[in-house]
Amino acid sequence: MTGCNRHFRPRLVAYAALGTCLSIVAAGRPLPAQQMKQIADPDFDAAVARPAFAEHHPRVLFDEAHFNRHTTAGRYKPFADLIANDGFHITANRRKFSQDTLSNCDVLVIANAMAGKEASTKPAFGDDECEAVGRWVRGGGALLLVADHAPYGSAAKNLANTFGVDMRDGYTKDAEHCYRQNRILFDWQLVFTRDNRLLADHPITRGRNRQEYLQRVMTFGGQSLKGPDNSTAILKLADTAFDHPSFNSRKTTPAAGRAQAVAFPFGKGRVVVLGEAAVLTAQVLWIEGQPPQSHMGMNVAGFDNRQFTLNIMHWLAGILDEKQPGYLPSAK
Repeated sequence: MTGCNRHFRPRLVAYAALGTCLSIVAAGRPLPAQQMKQIADPDFDAAVARPAFAEHHPRVLFDEAHFNRHTTAGRYKPFADLIANDGFHITANRRKFSQDTLSNCDVLVIANAMAGKEASTKPAFGDDECEAVGRWVRGGGALLLVADHAPYGSAAKNLANTFGVDMRDGYTKDAEHCYRQNRILFDWQLVFTRDNRLLADHPITRGRNRQEYLQRVMTFGGQSLKGPDNSTAILKLADTAFDHPSFNSRKTTPAAGRAQAVAFPFGKGRVVVLGEAAVLTAQVLWIEGQPPQSHMGMNVAGFDNRQFTLNIMHWLAGILDEKQPGYLPSAK
């Protein structure tokens, strides 16, 4: 095991925590699917020592109206708890998006929306909803759109297109910039750092001070994105990254020049789009009769996913911007 990721247990040989397509081989023997669950980490510490919003509390509308795989009481509970402790006020949304729905919020969060309970390639959002969200952001709203590997890209593609973001709706892998355990390459578990130049310089990655300055972020299986011309690829994909139509497919499409996270202004508003969901939460794989293992997301030691989550929300809420660029290592 590497020192930067001590949470991965030695007897865990391999796993693929990929939404509805989750498999594991522990101690060399496959486990029946009914014996394991991918859940929010019940031991995640969501405390924030110095909340960013002690007096003013930005209003977050968290979408739960579109058969979302991730909810505030489910796998995104660590995300919801963390930003609530940072001073955000969270409301779960259970209505279609409209001018009325969005009128009383500052930040809209959508994570892995679907068109129905069963996986499909149908869009999760109606054209009227896409138009309403686009108009709201252009007028000054802020959107965090998270759409994981297939089929979530297909579900969110029409909303992403409203903002000029292309979702490939596949599975992105990179054997050169991934997590390694012993001699095993987790080529879908991507590592973005200052050193490998895949973690871009942006107010989100700088933060407001030394403690918020990001060095390393890891994703846990997702799709690739291409933002509009005015976007910054926060998590850049290297020339060695490829997209696959299915997780085990040998067919590949180059993902060079694409990303797993983009940020950009849109009219008077702001948009962040992510092609991977676990990066912003904390999950574990629970196996019957065993303690939780296979930590994924903000609970993995040696990476800055927790601060990455807070910095994204700070930028969307307007306390990080180019006029106040935040922390720079060279600054005295």
